[in-house]
Amino acid sequence: MKRTAIALTWAAVFLSACGGTPPFGGTTTDTGGDPGNGVAPIPEALAGSVQSFTYNPDAQTLSVVGVPFDDGPFTGVYRRRASLDQAGYEAYTAQDGSLDRHTTAFVREINGTRAAVIVTGVQFEQVFGGIAYSNTAYSAPVAPGSEEDGGLVSYAGTYVGLLNGPGSNEDVTPVTGGQPGQEVTAQAAETRGQVLITADFSDAQVAGIIYDRVVVDYDNDSEVIVPNASNPMQVNDIAFDATAIQTDGTFFGNASVGNSVVGEYGGIFGGEGATEVAGGIHVSDHIDQFSEEIEWGTFVLTACGQPQEDPMCSQPVR
Repeated sequence: MKRTAIALTWAAVFLSACGGTPPFGGTTTDTGGDPGNGVAPIPEALAGSVQSFTYNPDAQTLSVVGVPFDDGPFTGVYRRRASLDQAGYEAYTAQDGSLDRHTTAFVREINGTRAAVIVTGVQFEQVFGGIAYSNTAYSAPVAPGSEEDGGLVSYAGTYVGLLNGPGSNEDVTPVTGGQPGQEVTAQAAETRGQVLITADFSDAQVAGIIYDRVVVDYDNDSEVIVPNASNPMQVNDIAFDATAIQTDGTFFGNASVGNSVVGEYGGIFGGEGATEVAGGIHVSDHIDQFSEEIEWGTFVLTACGQPQEDPMCSQPVR
């Protein structure tokens, strides 16, 4: 009964998504790819409304191009919000005023391989969002078809995502002079989890899963929205169906729950010997407790065997 009530509550608020020069230093990731270096564009299903983001991890600055209503007419300058950080991903937000749409972004970079997810809160029955990812260098550990050792690589780490429904709203500028209604923006609900990806560079194939997934802003035993719930709502794992690794290190395939396709995943390997991987997902109708939900999410992971490897990598080998 509790889960049914949650599903009915969220059915009313989950809504359909719509599809310069940076103001400070940093590296720009463009969803149009890098044709000069042979890197393909990010598929539209994943990029969504995002055209590019410029990120400086040292200065902790982020600007975004393409997401409407974030913080300016073209390039949105986002504010660092360390209190909203999730699972090793830095949080940034944008909102001009209490009557304007709130936008949340999570970004991470490891050795030049980076990704970001940017999603607006629902307002006027619309949500905008998307992901972007890039690298600064790439070479495969072995060539496709090679019989050399080292072609099978695992990547492990954390995942963070954003939903097209309301979250805890702790970063939303409050409205004065009355009770806020449907005309006022919400803050996108947050998800997190763990990721395991296996890449077979000899066969040029990749597959994986997001597991231990939770909705951060909802208690597992209650309909109440609370910031960083102590018992966050547990939700379905998302599998990455096997797909091809392209010569530029990119990949794009189906994401599934219970052997049913619910959306897409994609990404790019980075580093000499593919020491990192970055990417993300765009999925919908994939959480049993909700209705009409859409999720964008991102991951930036280190290969097992590297100095920054995840504890998950400490497993027996034969």
